[in-house]
Amino acid sequence: MVSVSVRYATERAGAHTHQVNENEPALRVTNLTTHFNTQDGVVHAVNGVSFDLKQGEFLGVVGESGSGKSVTMMSLLRLIPMPPGIIVDGEALFDDQDLLSVDLDVLRKIRGGRIGFIFQDPMTSLNPVLTVGFQLLESLRIHQEGSSAELRAKAAELLDMVGIPDAKQRLKSYPYELSGGMRQRVMIAVALACSPEVLIADEPTTALDVTIQAQIIQIVKDLRDLGRAVIWITHDLGVVAGLADRVLVMYGGEIVEEALVDDLYSLPQHPYTQGLLGSLPRLDQKGQDLVNIKGQPPNLYSPPTSCSFAPRCPYVIDRCTQENPKLLPISDSHRVACWWDTYEDKARDAN
Repeated sequence: MVSVSVRYATERAGAHTHQVNENEPALRVTNLTTHFNTQDGVVHAVNGVSFDLKQGEFLGVVGESGSGKSVTMMSLLRLIPMPPGIIVDGEALFDDQDLLSVDLDVLRKIRGGRIGFIFQDPMTSLNPVLTVGFQLLESLRIHQEGSSAELRAKAAELLDMVGIPDAKQRLKSYPYELSGGMRQRVMIAVALACSPEVLIADEPTTALDVTIQAQIIQIVKDLRDLGRAVIWITHDLGVVAGLADRVLVMYGGEIVEEALVDDLYSLPQHPYTQGLLGSLPRLDQKGQDLVNIKGQPPNLYSPPTSCSFAPRCPYVIDRCTQENPKLLPISDSHRVACWWDTYEDKARDAN
């Protein structure tokens, strides 16, 4: 199993001069709203998303394709194509700076330097006509100081850190000469180049075989053990169960449930979360049928004026089709957006 070099990460962490207040969240997002203007109309991709990322926390973000997971996180760093994308509203505070309104020159220093991003598809994220070494050194030159020889040595050490053999020679390789797993490791090396305080991983194990997935997951787990805050975007609830401290469940561009990982798996409150967990094979539930969430994902061309899950929900009531529920607390660490059952009473009791 691959292991991150603690020595390297610690040295790089020492390069940061920013003082961290452990009582303050690493990232605070409020009412993030992102639209895409298309020929068919406005796509309401992200609708008023709010959450905190704590210092050193591993936050899982789950949901089916099109739920807004990736667009939410890419919007935070203004990585969505604009146009057609537009960030309509919201605030994303990082070290007392709003990432959504800060000057682009300042944001570029934060991106890749203090906040790393591992993209979903390394083949489209890496430039096919530039060597791995060139692309890795580009990030180091922007955010680090040192001679060409020193930066090249750091680049080789990064490749070695993520488990790429013969790292010095691999710096000369082009992305097409590497396997899918190797390319993903290169993307992780680029994201870790400046030892970021926050790492966002957008389904980094998609399309990789099980062995490589386990190695990639171990790399990120080791990083988390060094005190970095991690956001892991995935549709795989099994991976999240073994990694995350807390989980956000997204549907229709909104957070429908937020809970500590143990609470989410033992007592899921939202019908969508229950459906997701019910679709997972479990050793302790042999002989039970898996849950099938019937229906289709919501039409995001219309703004959410009712519960977006209502057409697929087995517990739908009249209010679900008339009013969109807010994400409200039912305990100190558990929030749900649902009108079903005794939700309102729970929220009232929590307040």
